[in-house]
Amino acid sequence: MRARQLEVFCAVMRTGTVTEAAATLNTSQPALSQILLHAEDELGFRLFERVKGRLVPTPAAEELYPEAERVFAELDALRRRTEDMRKGRVGLVRLGSSAPPAMSLIPGAMRRFRADRPDVTVRSMIAPVEVLGPMLLAGDVEIAVAMDDTPRPGLNCETVGRSGLVCIMPEGHRLTRCATVDLQALQDWPLISYRPSSRPGRDLSRMAAAAGRSYRPDIEIDVSLSAVTFVQENLGVALVDGLLPWRQFKGIQARPFASDFDLPVALLTRADRALSPASDRLRTHLRDVCAALLGSAP
Repeated sequence: MRARQLEVFCAVMRTGTVTEAAATLNTSQPALSQILLHAEDELGFRLFERVKGRLVPTPAAEELYPEAERVFAELDALRRRTEDMRKGRVGLVRLGSSAPPAMSLIPGAMRRFRADRPDVTVRSMIAPVEVLGPMLLAGDVEIAVAMDDTPRPGLNCETVGRSGLVCIMPEGHRLTRCATVDLQALQDWPLISYRPSSRPGRDLSRMAAAAGRSYRPDIEIDVSLSAVTFVQENLGVALVDGLLPWRQFKGIQARPFASDFDLPVALLTRADRALSPASDRLRTHLRDVCAALLGSAP
């Protein structure tokens, strides 16, 4: 028995008449009757007897009905599930991010996403940008948020905002008296910042060279979050991204870096594969949150 035949059979058994079954299924009585006749022809036995204009279930129909109702319910559940998947209401979204966006931008986007897609599971992973690219290409994540918009083979890169830098220092440090911190001020203290071969390190090297200075961190880091404990231990001051909620960390303070230098915030996806509806919806929320918090990217 085919799916449509099963649906019609169950509707007639539930309602008791062709008229009501046709109304329930939003079809005509002749069309419904034709489907029943075809079902009986394929089965090789009658499902209903025509008695005084009414359809009376045969013993065979009575025997089939409980099992048919169970199968139809499963088909209906499958139909609803596939519709939910098509519209991105269920499923799994795999999101990767470097630490600063994960702690500052993603929570807001996740709150919006969970409000309109509560049945979608989100798997969130944090990794350096050098790892996010291979994760995307391997299919481990579908979207990545990185503070680097360098073009990479096989990936689409959409810059959605920019973040400035801050200098973080121990509480009571002399630089806390400054409203902003510049390269000149940083020359007097051990510097904790990005390794020179990284994207922000290369940009800072160029900026320092243009000002006639050098960029040589005393402690090189790959992830800005790792600077926290170094600063707390009075090992120096750190020049890092302004995305992380630095004020939440005990024993440190932050001051803006007085420069037009900034870091891009980018959404990375695979160039050869479209996002699922749920992942595309999350990307929309990420764009909106970045626009609200960081402004439009140039």
